[in-house]
Amino acid sequence: MLNISENSIRNMIKLDGFKSYHFLKGKNHAQKSFYYSIGIILIFTVIIFVPWTQNIKGKGYVTTLLPEQRPQPVQSIISGRLEKWYVREGNYVKKGDTLIYITEVKNDYFDPDLISRTQEQVDAKSESITSYDDKVIALKSQLASIKESRLLKLEQVRNKIIQTKNKISIDSIDLTSYKIKSDIAINQYNRTKELHAQGLKSLSDLQEKELKQQEAYAKFLSQQNKLENQKNMYINYKLELASTEQDYNQKISKVNSDIQSALSAKLEATSNTSKLKNQLSNYQQRRNLYYVTSPTNGYITKTIKKGTGQLIKEGTDILTIMPAAYDLAVEVYVKPQDLPLLKIGDHSRLRFDGWPALVISGWPEKSTGIFSGKIFAIDQHISENGKYRVLIAPDTNSKQWPENLRVGTGTYTFILLNDVPVWYELWRNLNGFPPDFYRSGEEKQDGKSDEVKIKAPIKSVK
Repeated sequence: MLNISENSIRNMIKLDGFKSYHFLKGKNHAQKSFYYSIGIILIFTVIIFVPWTQNIKGKGYVTTLLPEQRPQPVQSIISGRLEKWYVREGNYVKKGDTLIYITEVKNDYFDPDLISRTQEQVDAKSESITSYDDKVIALKSQLASIKESRLLKLEQVRNKIIQTKNKISIDSIDLTSYKIKSDIAINQYNRTKELHAQGLKSLSDLQEKELKQQEAYAKFLSQQNKLENQKNMYINYKLELASTEQDYNQKISKVNSDIQSALSAKLEATSNTSKLKNQLSNYQQRRNLYYVTSPTNGYITKTIKKGTGQLIKEGTDILTIMPAAYDLAVEVYVKPQDLPLLKIGDHSRLRFDGWPALVISGWPEKSTGIFSGKIFAIDQHISENGKYRVLIAPDTNSKQWPENLRVGTGTYTFILLNDVPVWYELWRNLNGFPPDFYRSGEEKQDGKSDEVKIKAPIKSVK
């Protein structure tokens, strides 16, 4: 039938007897092929000028919007022995509900009367502080008495000094008087002696004058000795004044030293009391930590420690709680070259694992089974996988995310950029260029388009 053989059978077969021959006989196949080619070219030309929404693709998973809404491990603050479980996996617990009970494993806390004994020590130290206060009051009273006695004693010695000084003055005058009397007596004796020698005075007169001269001189010597005694007494009183002041200063210094010692002992007792109170408070708080309670309302998702009798250290994860109220978000990672194209509030389309969807990445409005979101946060530091983390929150202006969506569900994400022709997108992909960096005039105003604004607290939706 292909007429490639040298032996033709064309004349042996009557083609007019076949209906298909009559149907194809009048057709111009070359012209139809030309029309088909023109149609295909026109359709392709129209398609490459159709608008295409640029997007950044990425894989991620469902998480929560706020850190406190994510699965939380529960630890024990103290080490102990796991004694009893009050929950099991899947249970719903409220904040403050008891999860497990642990007992002590350290011998420092085995004493059942540890708190009462420590309280007794605190009371004893508190009483010692009171006794030191009383001692300080007594010492201060003693100090006041000593100071008052010191003033009286010093005043007394000063008065004696004044009196002695006055006596010295009087005795000095008396001494001068006796000196004069003695000199007069000597003169009278000498004149009487001369007169006696001339025979004008009798021997008895001479002896009388001699006696008076002896008496006057004796009184002069007595008064001179008395004056010297008064001077020595004056010096002794001055020494006594200095000695008395020194003695009382020593007594005052000793009492002040005793007061400082009492105050120092009081401060030490206060410090020891504070330490004991702190220790007592720690013991009381430790007793309260034997029961590990739930930090939030949620569901027990995983028990890491199993059974009873197991020893646990402080800070060791025991179980995990998933908060009951949370706001879902999607965590996705993008390449560093795409990061400058993103900003807070950019729209995205999401396809969740387990929810069938027909996705046309360039025409998101034609896709079905996908959900909408907005960029909520962009990390300022690159992650360990060499990409930047982007957090996407639900778009409140679009349909809600599935009610049965759970944390950890896989997600395929399309972060939408600007609209370009299909030919441009093909050309860009062939050359490996990143999507266009496009910002409207309103977004570029004042150069604040890339600033991250503080978001208001988000209320739970579940």
